[in-house]
Amino acid sequence: MRKVVKICGVTRVEDAVAAVDLGADLVGLNFWPGSSRCVGLDRARAIADAVRGRGALLVGVFVDAPVERVRAILEEVGLDLAQLHGDEPAAAHAALEGRSIRVFRGLPDRSTARATPPVWGVLVDAPASSPIDLRYGGTGERWDFAALAGWRGPRPLLLAGGIRPGLAAAALAASGADGVDVASGVELAPGIKDRERMRALIEEIRRAETRNPAGR
Repeated sequence: MRKVVKICGVTRVEDAVAAVDLGADLVGLNFWPGSSRCVGLDRARAIADAVRGRGALLVGVFVDAPVERVRAILEEVGLDLAQLHGDEPAAAHAALEGRSIRVFRGLPDRSTARATPPVWGVLVDAPASSPIDLRYGGTGERWDFAALAGWRGPRPLLLAGGIRPGLAAAALAASGADGVDVASGVELAPGIKDRERMRALIEEIRRAETRNPAGR
């Protein structure tokens, strides 16, 4: 089974193009002002225009933004999906009619997961280490990926939190996830991607697929 690779927190056209050329399936643009990887609309449009139609989905990352604002940016920039990385209610996902990725910070309980409205996929990130340590938009810290093993839903399940070359294949094997979401693990600095790290990550995942075609 082919695993999904999402390169997130892209801030430069050249990095988005490189990610797609190397085989990324999704490219993420962060619109949360509290993130060091936040992009403005003009930059977002330039990035989206450079890679649109080349086989990768474009994802906007939002934190507790009004759903009307999210929908407006999706249309204005030309994005395919919205990743809601805050404390958005299920109604926000329902309003996006299958064009969203629901994020859980830490392993979701099964009843909450079952109550998820129709979404494109679900992403599980590292749990906050304290009630005030939310770090919306991603932690960049690894966690017990094996805790996710056996958790399945009807939509693609992505794994985040400290994923980087040398760890990605093992994280996928331990968790049973359908793909990874990576930002800091392939960077030289926040928002500045490293082509060789992206290449190493994607090649590692594809080699693992060859060794284990069933994906389990």
